[in-house]
Amino acid sequence: VVYVTATFPYLVLTILFIRGVTLPGAGAGIYFYLVPEWEKLLTFKVWGDAAVQIFYSVGMAWGGLITMASFNKFNNNCYRDAMIVPLINCGTSVFAGLVIFSVLGFMSHETGIDIKNVVTQGPGLAFVAYPEAVVKLPISPLWAVLFFLMLFAVGLDTQFGMFETMTSAFIDEFPHLLKNRKVLFTAFFCFIEFLLGIPCVMQGGIYVLQIMDWYCATFSLMLLSLTECVVIAWIYGTDRFYKDIELMIGFQPCLWWKICWKYITPVTIAFVWLFSVTQLSPVTYGKYEYPDGAIVIGWMLGLVSLMPIPICAILAILREKGSFYERIKKLVHHTDDWGPAVEKHRVRYLQSLQNSQESLDSVMCHLY
Repeated sequence: VVYVTATFPYLVLTILFIRGVTLPGAGAGIYFYLVPEWEKLLTFKVWGDAAVQIFYSVGMAWGGLITMASFNKFNNNCYRDAMIVPLINCGTSVFAGLVIFSVLGFMSHETGIDIKNVVTQGPGLAFVAYPEAVVKLPISPLWAVLFFLMLFAVGLDTQFGMFETMTSAFIDEFPHLLKNRKVLFTAFFCFIEFLLGIPCVMQGGIYVLQIMDWYCATFSLMLLSLTECVVIAWIYGTDRFYKDIELMIGFQPCLWWKICWKYITPVTIAFVWLFSVTQLSPVTYGKYEYPDGAIVIGWMLGLVSLMPIPICAILAILREKGSFYERIKKLVHHTDDWGPAVEKHRVRYLQSLQNSQESLDSVMCHLY
């Protein structure tokens, strides 16, 4: 099923692109899409919005990438995947933009409305502006069916990743209770998600969707990513992380990655996050301004995904014994059972740790 839902949208995009570029006015739409307004690059809002879009589209800090990667073979070339996945994601986004704006250019040509006034932001682009343009095409039902089938496939494929992330987390945490009940547990999760999604399809559903998109996909994602980056680079350690990667793929990544992990990436994320939070305006939908109570709910929704971090940290500290410093010192070190789950890989991992310790002892002997 995943192979179909992952590849079908590309087939539909290609068909719509071929049809779109043959329409009158398509060139104007594509020109409007590709030609940048360079002065906008000097505004922080553009960079902040671009960062949020990348976090959202690639799926960083959602847990899906980590969950899907956990099903790879131990020696899978994650170094190659780390470069291929963002490139494919960005390429797909650009290609989808060409498809949409070629048809919007046609709509502008047919109606005589300037392309700037045809284009809308947010969900309205996919669910309002583009369908209105498709209606004006010959054999419009065919193109409308293809377009919405593509949206359905993309949404379904996205749900696969999100559901697998949630179900795998619970199953890994409670294996004795849920491992043999995965199908039943997944069905239960689907039912819960169905109930939670009902408000989004009611008469005021678009307002619910807007407030969730406004707050849940902005500052919380970047703060989660910043936390992951700091923990891996500064607590777990880039040197140890490098050795883990070398054990898996047979070579160490270049020094540039280590510099990014320790300095460039966390500083950049922190700066963009701080700017996004300070410049985040109250949520609106068109000309509608949300009441203060709705804004408070939006902030609470954004904080829901962040709360497990301090809660789990406090619980872990309370479970340990000793002074506060001793508890923290123990918690920032990996546990004795840390390492690959498969025995043959675990033996290699422990051997690499032993060799590293022997090398360190040898250096210390020469120094002293």
